[in-house]
Amino acid sequence: MKRKIAVAVVLVALAAGGLAAVKALQIKTLISSAGSFAAQPESVASFEVRAEKWPRSLTAIGSISAVQGVTITPEIPGIVREIAFDAGAVVAKGDLLVRLDTSSEEAQLRAVEAQTELARINLARIATLRKENTVSQAELDAAEAALKQSEGNADAIRATIAKKTIRAPFAGRLGVRQIHLGQYVDAGKPIVNLQALDTVYADFALPQQALPNLATGMVVRITTDAYQGKVFEGRLTTINPALDPSTRSVGLQATLNNREQWLRPGMFVRVEVVLPGEESVLVIPLTSILSAPYGDSVFVIEEAAASATTNAGLVVRQQFIRSGRAKGDLVVVESGLKAGQRVVLSGLFKLRNGMPVVLHNDRVPAVSDAPRPQNS
Repeated sequence: MKRKIAVAVVLVALAAGGLAAVKALQIKTLISSAGSFAAQPESVASFEVRAEKWPRSLTAIGSISAVQGVTITPEIPGIVREIAFDAGAVVAKGDLLVRLDTSSEEAQLRAVEAQTELARINLARIATLRKENTVSQAELDAAEAALKQSEGNADAIRATIAKKTIRAPFAGRLGVRQIHLGQYVDAGKPIVNLQALDTVYADFALPQQALPNLATGMVVRITTDAYQGKVFEGRLTTINPALDPSTRSVGLQATLNNREQWLRPGMFVRVEVVLPGEESVLVIPLTSILSAPYGDSVFVIEEAAASATTNAGLVVRQQFIRSGRAKGDLVVVESGLKAGQRVVLSGLFKLRNGMPVVLHNDRVPAVSDAPRPQNS
């Protein structure tokens, strides 16, 4: 029995030793092959950093406001008897919008007009008697005052009727109707919004450092996400004489022609004020920039040095940059790159510093500062 146990122990020891020898050989083989391992290069598209002449400009964000825009409200309360407009309709100045109930005022007006007519007849009679020196001058003055008082009362009632007859104060486009027929409306309750859209303002602000470069009459270009690729052009018309003390910025306003009424009040826009002259800039595509909380960077394509484990080829080096204003597909590089360097155009997230790459630029779309998509 003891002999069998001893034989079993020997066999187990031999098996364990053989397995350890095999594993040691495998590990030695892996270690020896690791030194000669070469990563497969990634396929990337490249762009050569180029110098261009761009017009000098200042950029900001802003919003559109109407040259004339109001919410129509009644000055005095009343019951809606007539709604003379359709929601979204275009109206001319003076068009009837809403008529409130004026039946009591019209009745009062008829009574006061009758009193006015009687006062006018009475004044004529007393004036005749005064010429004959039959009545005193005081009686004539009292008759004249009574007529003027009656005429004033009539004018007051007519003014009340006019205030209950609500008309468009200027030509423009109406919004959504906010009242109903037969509804009692208080003074100041919104009835409908009216906006004149043929001309609009773009309101924006720039830092105080930009103030010496600004002058009224400068060309202002407007873009908005609502109309991709569309540029609206206007003129800088107002420079606020006082700066905002909390932001140290100057308020500005540009005026734009809006006959097609594409721009609407409240719309978010990007504003570019065109300054005189041009400036030399270095540009790269927006897709070449890898944005991160610690800064923007690009992958520069460089020649790799040959070594015992790698062949000479191309590798990428991550380079931090400072970017400036953008225009179309391109962005200005203020520091970090030189003209003629090549940067990776797309596929940045699969790269790491020092990784080998191979260029494939045959299917790269063209980049431009004024792109024109086929379906735009």
